[in-house]
Amino acid sequence: MMAEKAKRERGGGTLAANRKALHDYAVLEKLETGIALVGTEVKVIRNGGVSLAGAYAQVEDGSLWLLQAKFPPYSFGNRFNHETLRPRRLLAHRREIARLQAAQEQKGLALIPLRLYLTARGRIKVEIAVCRGKAQADKRETLKRREADRDARRAIATHGHG
Repeated sequence: MMAEKAKRERGGGTLAANRKALHDYAVLEKLETGIALVGTEVKVIRNGGVSLAGAYAQVEDGSLWLLQAKFPPYSFGNRFNHETLRPRRLLAHRREIARLQAAQEQKGLALIPLRLYLTARGRIKVEIAVCRGKAQADKRETLKRREADRDARRAIATHGHG
């Protein structure tokens, strides 16, 4: 636990992940963006209390926004504590935002945050992905493939120790 927190402090650590997104969506393209936060939100993120489940990104009026991400209130925050579900602005270049808007307007594509992480310089970044929703059969196929890979790795590992 302490080693994980130390890794997060010096950078490179994932602070929050949207694992369900990889199950529900096929990732077409990934993009790193910054995020505009208030002080108590940074404290909550560093403590690892953020949930990206059900969150998505959207382009509105030329700005990129993170919506439905749950940042619980900071336990030591006072009356200046942040709102839990407020829209948070994502920071990206204008060209990238225009490209994401074009992808968002295509039928069946969504902008989904995959993870929240800390860079080596101590900056908090959000990894956004352009995704296409998977059909139920695709989800089953992914599970079968994952299970087959796991079985193959297990067979190789036990074969070497025979």
